[in-house]
Amino acid sequence: MSRQALRIPLPDPLPASRPWRSCRRALAGALLAAPFMMGGACAARATSCSDLARHALPDATFTTVETVKAGSWHAPQDQLSHIMSSPGMNLAGHPSEAANPAFCRIALTLHPTADSHIRTEIWLPLKGWNGRLLGVGNFGWAGSLMYDGMATGISEGYAVASTDTGHDSATPEGQGGRFALGHPEKMIDYAYRADHLMTVAAKALVRTFYGHEATHAYWIGCSLGGLEGLIEAKRYPEDYDGIVAGAPPNPIVNFNAEQLWAGWMSYHDPALRVSRDKFRLLNAAVMNACAGPVGRKQGFVDEPDRCAFRPEQLLCKTGSNTGNCLTADEVRAARNIYQGPVDPQTHTVIFPGPAKGSEDGFSADGKAFPVALDLFRYAAFQNPDWDWTTLKWDTDVQEATRKVGPLLHVDDNLAPFLARGGRLLLYIGWNDGHNPQQLATYYQAVQRRAGAAGHDGVRLITIPGMEHCHGGAGCDTFSKLGAIDSWVSNGQAPDMIVAARVDAGKVVRTRPLCAWPAVARYDGQGDMDDARSFACVTPGAN
Repeated sequence: MSRQALRIPLPDPLPASRPWRSCRRALAGALLAAPFMMGGACAARATSCSDLARHALPDATFTTVETVKAGSWHAPQDQLSHIMSSPGMNLAGHPSEAANPAFCRIALTLHPTADSHIRTEIWLPLKGWNGRLLGVGNFGWAGSLMYDGMATGISEGYAVASTDTGHDSATPEGQGGRFALGHPEKMIDYAYRADHLMTVAAKALVRTFYGHEATHAYWIGCSLGGLEGLIEAKRYPEDYDGIVAGAPPNPIVNFNAEQLWAGWMSYHDPALRVSRDKFRLLNAAVMNACAGPVGRKQGFVDEPDRCAFRPEQLLCKTGSNTGNCLTADEVRAARNIYQGPVDPQTHTVIFPGPAKGSEDGFSADGKAFPVALDLFRYAAFQNPDWDWTTLKWDTDVQEATRKVGPLLHVDDNLAPFLARGGRLLLYIGWNDGHNPQQLATYYQAVQRRAGAAGHDGVRLITIPGMEHCHGGAGCDTFSKLGAIDSWVSNGQAPDMIVAARVDAGKVVRTRPLCAWPAVARYDGQGDMDDARSFACVTPGAN
C-alpha cells in the first residue's frame, strides 16, 4: 500500500521514440481488424501497477495501489449492505456473478477544496483491456463506491471508475443528505465536481498505465446515476462519448416535491389516506381495463399512456360494500396522485404522478418520503428541523429551485455534447414512480434544441412492467454497455433492444424494447415469451 499526496501535473504521454511506438502500430492494426481485442493487440504497458503510485495527480492522495488477482475480488465488508440494498447499480440490473479478471486497483482521495474528501477508485485490467473507460453512476444520495457496477464493467474488459461523490454514507453525518448541511463545497462535489474529477483522474491513469488514451469513454447510471449522466453531458460534454441515463430525476426539486405530494395531502386531509388493499384493488381494475393479452399473462399494462381508465369507474354505489370499490375520498386521492402536485399560482403541474399500472407502489399514509425530504431540509433550506407539512407548493418549491437548481437541474440544451458526436440513451420503466411521459417530454425538447444532432444522438427506451431502474414483471435486463458501445463505435442506434426477464439466474422470457415512441406489439400468434413474436410499431403511424 502506498500513501502519497501528489499535487504536480501529470507527465506528458510517452514520446514516440520509446518502445511503445511499435506497440502503437500493432494497436492501430488491431483496432481496424477487431476493436474489442485491444488488450490482446499489445501485451506491453507503459508502466506497472505499483509504479502508478509514483505518478502525479493534482489534488489527490493515493491510498491503495495494488494488483488484484483473477477471481479474488470481494467488496469491503462496510460496502456489502449498501450493495445488497441499492437497486439499479449493476449494469444489467442484477448482481454480477462473473469472476473478476486480474486488475490494477487504484484507490485515491480527491480534495479540490479544503472541505472536499472524495473517495475514488479506478480499476485497470491487466490483460484483455478493450480500450474503453467506464464511469459508474451512483444511487440515492450516493456516499459509497458502486463496486457491483465496477465488477460488471471490468469483467467485460473495461477500465472502470467510481466515486462516493464526496461523503461517506457509513457515517452519521454522511447518511442521506445530511452532508450538505453547512458544507456548500461538499454539495458542489456531490452535484458535479466529484464525477468530473474522477473522470479526469481515470483518463490520466489510463493514459499513464497503457501508454495511450481510451478510444471511448462511457457513463452508465440509473436514478441519481442517470441524473449524474445528464449533468456530465451538460457541464462537461467532452468527458464521455456515450451516456446511458436511467430514470433521471430531473428537475430534481420538482421530482422530490412530487414524491412528498401524496404524503402531504393525506397528512393534511386524513380522509385522503388510502390503504394498500385499496391501491391493489385499483391496480387490478386498471389491469383489467388496459392490459392486453401479453400484459395480462405477464402482469403489467402494455401501453400505459394509452390507458383511459379513470378511478371514478370504481366509485362505490350508494349502500354498497366499500371493500370492493373506492369511496369518493379514495377516488379523489387516486386522481390527485395520478396528476401530481400543482403550483397554486400558475396552476401548472409541478411534476406528473406515476403512470397507470403502477398503483401497487402508491402510498398515501400521511408520511414523508425520506430521500425527497432530505433535499428540502438539508440541501435547499439548510434546516434539519424544517417541517415538511408546512411545504408551500408555490414559494417553497420556487425557493428550493433557486437554491438547488443551479447545481442539479439540467435544461434541454445538450447541443454541445451531441454536436461533438456524443450519444445519449435514456431509459425508464413504466412502473417506476417517475412517469415516463415526463421523460419523453424532456427527450423531445433535447432533440428539438439540438436539431439534426439531437435526432441522431438521443434515444429513449420505455420499458413496460419495469419498476425503478430494474425489477417488476417486465423484461428489465439488457446490455446497456453493449447498446451504447455499438452506437458509439459502430453507429448502430438502439432503435430496438432485446431484453430479458431473469428469474433465479434463468431467462424466462424475452421482449423487444423499442425506441420511443415505438412500442412492441405482439403478432397475435407466436410465443408471448419470445421476442421474435413482437415487432416495434409506432402508434398512429400508417
